[in-house]
Amino acid sequence: MTKIVGVRFRTAGKIYYFDPKNMMIKRGEHVIVETARGVEYGRVVTGTRDVPENTVIQPLKPVLRVATAEDDERVRRNHIREKDAYVICQEKIRKHKLEMKLIDVEYTFDNNKVLFYFTADGRIDFRELVKDLASVFKTRIELRQIGVRDETKILGGIGSCGRPLCCHSYLAEFAPVSIKMAKEQNLSLNPTKISGVCGRLMCCLKNEEETYEYLNSRLPNNGDFVMTVDGLKGEVQSVNVLRQTVKVLVDVDDEKELREYPVQELKFRPRKKKERRKDGRQDKEKELAELEEMEKMEKKEGKSRLDED
Repeated sequence: MTKIVGVRFRTAGKIYYFDPKNMMIKRGEHVIVETARGVEYGRVVTGTRDVPENTVIQPLKPVLRVATAEDDERVRRNHIREKDAYVICQEKIRKHKLEMKLIDVEYTFDNNKVLFYFTADGRIDFRELVKDLASVFKTRIELRQIGVRDETKILGGIGSCGRPLCCHSYLAEFAPVSIKMAKEQNLSLNPTKISGVCGRLMCCLKNEEETYEYLNSRLPNNGDFVMTVDGLKGEVQSVNVLRQTVKVLVDVDDEKELREYPVQELKFRPRKKKERRKDGRQDKEKELAELEEMEKMEKKEGKSRLDED
């Protein structure tokens, strides 16, 4: 068995694991660790625990120490400096007339580097901006372009469910999300209903994907013909995925009648399972088709808003 401790850093949702070096470190404490970026200050999200040795990628970097009051004070001062750096960088961006939006500023714990996170529609030539910032801060400068999802992850907010955003509160990485997931869950394909704060498809569509895939695989499709337990043949009109019931239009005494049956009481040909690519990647043509469909829905939604106005 190997002892590990899980640490999360301010701008990284992912949890990184370190060797606690026989220290019993508790969840919620802050520690000083050495990373690829240098010495960093992080918050412990999983305290010291034993895990099987074969589940750990060696070598683990050690925890240098539990953060002291001096370390906490240094981080507090860095946060103040970050606010000043944000204002200065905004001024420099306006000066150089760059089409970019500054999102966040981060000082490394040892003050060897200042990171500026920004979004932009395309590539930005910020070489002159970097020179300007380096002359002001007298340290290494790194400008990092991020996407709209990363922007939302850093800034945080409240989702349509009324809870803090998943990406900001606990998601370590962004899972691929597609329109197919919304269709599988019988959700409205209105972009405003299935998009998150970032404007992209909601990450939570992924949460119940496997459950809906399994439940849908047990049901017939609308328009399929089924045989009922009472010997009637009919056409499927609608299905209730969660209740696992099917409404069937059957012929009774030369009249059409709509009846509801539990799926166990019906005989039909099950849906064919779609084979997934071994490498786990989506088919490019299908992905492009989904993007085009999303664009069409967004245009339609925008047009309907104009009509209402």
